[in-house]
Amino acid sequence: MINIQNIKFGYKSYQPVLDGFSLDFSQSGVYGLLGRNGTGKSTLLYLMMGLLRPQSGNVSIDGISATLRRPEVLQEMFLVPEEYDLPPITLRRYIKAIKPFYPRFSEELLEKCLANFEMTSDIDLGALSMGQKKKVYMSVALAANTRYLLMDEPTNGLDILSKSQFRKAVIESMAEDKTVIISTHQVHDVERLLDHVCIIERNRVLLNEPLVEKDEPINLEELFIKTLKDPL
Repeated sequence: MINIQNIKFGYKSYQPVLDGFSLDFSQSGVYGLLGRNGTGKSTLLYLMMGLLRPQSGNVSIDGISATLRRPEVLQEMFLVPEEYDLPPITLRRYIKAIKPFYPRFSEELLEKCLANFEMTSDIDLGALSMGQKKKVYMSVALAANTRYLLMDEPTNGLDILSKSQFRKAVIESMAEDKTVIISTHQVHDVERLLDHVCIIERNRVLLNEPLVEKDEPINLEELFIKTLKDPL
């Protein structure tokens, strides 16, 4: 369980991004974290990882404060930021370097995820395009097999086929105890993936509910616009 309790955080002391903000991710499954630009979605992911520290309040992972950066917590968390780079080494060497930090890392799952993206493990990271690097890094993130996977705009820069491959890779990597939190504006890329949707706006959680499909697939864009127009 991820518990965010009454936090205050700002990159400038006089201009908080979040103030008195609380939110729980209490169930496993795939969450969509939605909100307008500047509402603090990316900031929340970094606070959950303990890479940012709230000025007040607390973020806890299974009852342990995220700011402590405890090894037993970090080995169950993986962050895919919106922008990143990879070292100019082979993928096999990269995996050898990071695998000890993730006790449940699955080579089998890595091969399966790479296959979904039509890639292999016998590649040099320095020779890849940005789109290819993104697919490789997401494969590594899924193969780390952590209980908590946080992803910031994971489909940005992917072509139409790659977005479909991404959805398949996430679905095939899911387990009963796994929680995936996807912060995105590309709602059509992920709406068929989601079990839950969380919509935030100006330090408020407008919606944090399971998605229940009836006769028609849920249109996440319509739900987002309607929620912002008619907040509870």
